[in-house]
Amino acid sequence: MDEQTIDTEVVKKFLYVNRKAPYGTIYALESLEVVLISAAFDQDVSLAFLDDGVYQLVDGQDTKAIGMKNFSPTYRALGDYEITKLFVEKESLDERGLTEDDLMEIMYEDEDDDWAEKPSIRIVSRTEMAAVMADQDVVLSF
Repeated sequence: MDEQTIDTEVVKKFLYVNRKAPYGTIYALESLEVVLISAAFDQDVSLAFLDDGVYQLVDGQDTKAIGMKNFSPTYRALGDYEITKLFVEKESLDERGLTEDDLMEIMYEDEDDDWAEKPSIRIVSRTEMAAVMADQDVVLSF
C-alpha cells in the first residue's frame, strides 16, 4: 500500500437473536457476552428478543432461589457500548401475558440530540421483526 491509501474500516450490522429464557441454559449469558465483544470492535450491534427470550428483559428478576447470578442489570449498561437497538417482538410478549410495562427500563444517551436520554427497547410486530432481520449483514441466534 502506498502512503495515500486510506485504511477504511468495514462496519457490519450484527443482530443477536435471543430466543431462550434467561436462566436454565447458558444461551442468554453467552449472547450478552458476544454482544459486548462485538461492540468492542465498533460493529453496528442490535439485539432481538423473541419467544422465551423476552423474559431476559423482565424487570425485577430475583435469582437467589435458583442459586444463579442475576446478570439482567448488565442490559442497562448496553448504551455505554453504543448498543441502542433492542427489538422485542410484541407477539412473544402477548403469548406470555407480558406487556412493555413488565420490561426493565433500558436507556441510552443520544449524542446527536444533546445527550438526551432515550429508550433502547423498541416493541415491534412479527412482520417488523422480519424486516429488521432482513436488513442485517449477520444474524446469530441464541
